[in-house]
Amino acid sequence: MTSVDVELGLVALAAMLSPTTLSFSVVAVVLGDQPLRTGAWFYVGALGATLAVGVIAAFVLGDAAASHGSTPKTWVAIVDVVAAGLVLVYVTRLVRRPADPAQAARMIARMSKVASSPAIAIVGAGAALANPGGFIPLALKEISETNPSAAQYVIDWFLFALASLLPLAAAIVMLLVAREQTARTLRAAREWLERRARTIAAAILILLAAALLRNGIAGLTS
Repeated sequence: MTSVDVELGLVALAAMLSPTTLSFSVVAVVLGDQPLRTGAWFYVGALGATLAVGVIAAFVLGDAAASHGSTPKTWVAIVDVVAAGLVLVYVTRLVRRPADPAQAARMIARMSKVASSPAIAIVGAGAALANPGGFIPLALKEISETNPSAAQYVIDWFLFALASLLPLAAAIVMLLVAREQTARTLRAAREWLERRARTIAAAILILLAAALLRNGIAGLTS
């Protein structure tokens, strides 16, 4: 396993536990009279949007970030150092930011409207609200560094997309198995899950920042 593989794994974990994405995903499957319908279409939108980005990148970016030596390309190293700084700033804000009841209320009101909307609107909401967001550029770079073919890039991106949306997929499966119990459990544990996810995500992001900084410095000093 290379350092790039480690970084990609950390990016996938961080995207999976992103507090904002996780919040919207949990709320999507507990609101409305048809949580399974809402959750499924929300997932379709998020997965479709994420996959579209990866397929485009497979042909536009490809292996542009791949290095033929033991250290990253100079521009990749610079991106790593800058990204490490941005990740640490995000972690600081994430840890210091207290819970905002007004923001939570706005999110619930927004998702309540989505839950009662036509399927196409739910798909659009999923594409906009449950994609990996700011972690997409990092994941694109990491995969490109592995020197993939276009087909391998698409496969790797597909696996990243599945990993980043795993909590939402798990909730949908749980709804299929035991709808009422799952909805009650998620509704009661939503705030607890979000707090735990924030703590775990912060730890993962610190590890990711350290890995990015290490590789970036190595590339700039080699």
